[in-house]
Amino acid sequence: MVNTGKQSAAVLLVEDDPAIALTLSDVLEGTGYSVRHATTGAEAKAMTDEIQPDLIILDLMLPDADGLVLCSDLKSRVDAPIVICSASNQTRDRVLGLKLGADDFISKPFDIDELEARIEAVLRRSRAQKTAEAPAAPPAQLQERVGELAIDRGRRRVTLGGETLQLTPTEYRLLCALAAHPDEVLSREELAQQVWGYADASIGRAIDAHISRLRVKLNSGKVPAPPIVSVRGFGYKIVAEASGESAVA
Repeated sequence: MVNTGKQSAAVLLVEDDPAIALTLSDVLEGTGYSVRHATTGAEAKAMTDEIQPDLIILDLMLPDADGLVLCSDLKSRVDAPIVICSASNQTRDRVLGLKLGADDFISKPFDIDELEARIEAVLRRSRAQKTAEAPAAPPAQLQERVGELAIDRGRRRVTLGGETLQLTPTEYRLLCALAAHPDEVLSREELAQQVWGYADASIGRAIDAHISRLRVKLNSGKVPAPPIVSVRGFGYKIVAEASGESAVA
């Protein structure tokens, strides 16, 4: 959930340098943000799932994770902007970070006033985008059904046999893309374009991983879910009616 004002915005700070983390936490909390601090990639993922922050400040150089891979992972877990704050001066890191979901990149050492201004700007853009995307009411055409699976795009809600499924933003977008074309094969590149806004063959395995987790959630329901079938050499499709096709990649 994205809040409407700075005073209640929850910020997840992912930083392994104690001095920098303390300085940033003090400054941000002093201006009204609620700050949680993670020192590793594992902690960052767990806290993201727990608190669903409004914004993430991410250092790329962590003891247990590649910061760029972590950026993509966190973006798939929560629909919140990410500001990378890193000592890396490589143009490649800046470009890849933005491609993998970061909304801004600021290099260390940084000016604290500039960082705070960028955080405010990113949060404003995020709130404005979500307000623009949210329909006043869920029109009938935003309702989709594949077997016992129902997708309410207006409310961003997925149910299976009437029970709500808890999906990450990436899992939700993947399911919507597949459900919009039942029984049609979508390539990994087509799915990546719809989920992240760009197609890159290098993220094919990321699609596979998200599909695998999505299948687990669909299969945990009390009623059979329409299977997501892998078509070797092509991509994936969701099957509208039960068949003998295998859903194993």
